[in-house]
Amino acid sequence: MKKLTHLAAGLVLASSGLIASSAHAELSYNIGWASEYYYRGILQKESSGSAGVDWNDESGFYVGAWAADVGDGAEVDGYFGYNYEFDGGFTVGVGFTGYYYTGEFDDTYEEVNFNFGYGPLSLEYSVGEWEGFGASEDYDFLAITYTADNGIYGTYGTFGDDFDGNYIEIGWGTTISEIDVGIAAIF
Repeated sequence: MKKLTHLAAGLVLASSGLIASSAHAELSYNIGWASEYYYRGILQKESSGSAGVDWNDESGFYVGAWAADVGDGAEVDGYFGYNYEFDGGFTVGVGFTGYYYTGEFDDTYEEVNFNFGYGPLSLEYSVGEWEGFGASEDYDFLAITYTADNGIYGTYGTFGDDFDGNYIEIGWGTTISEIDVGIAAIF
């Protein structure tokens, strides 16, 4: 975990100059509700409300926070990173995400995220540590997603290291009057 903490600290220092030099940035807010809140194929809670705030600048740097009701308390996430798109449409990104919980629902997860994309395909790889209520465990997560122009998507995700499992998610999403809506089946 020490290496993960050093990498996250390095990302913060490297990106601090981006914040200071950014003249064109966007601040956005979101609120949401899910009839069933799933994350990486795992049910978190039925009927969950959420809210978040994000800051992005035109250079690719982002930072944000998001919170959701998980029944026994709240999940509060913090994240930051940098995304870059090459002229040919290939995208890369690196970031840090922390998942923190109030109550006894779960314990802290902290991870470094790597993302790659080209056209309708994207690849996500994350490596992290779960505090485990005093018995920490390392994990990694790999997912590949295909997203069609009409909003239909499919994701295959798998866990590794001390965690084990995989899932398939097939869904559809769109925006209606500036409101994002979607439906998905998770196996």
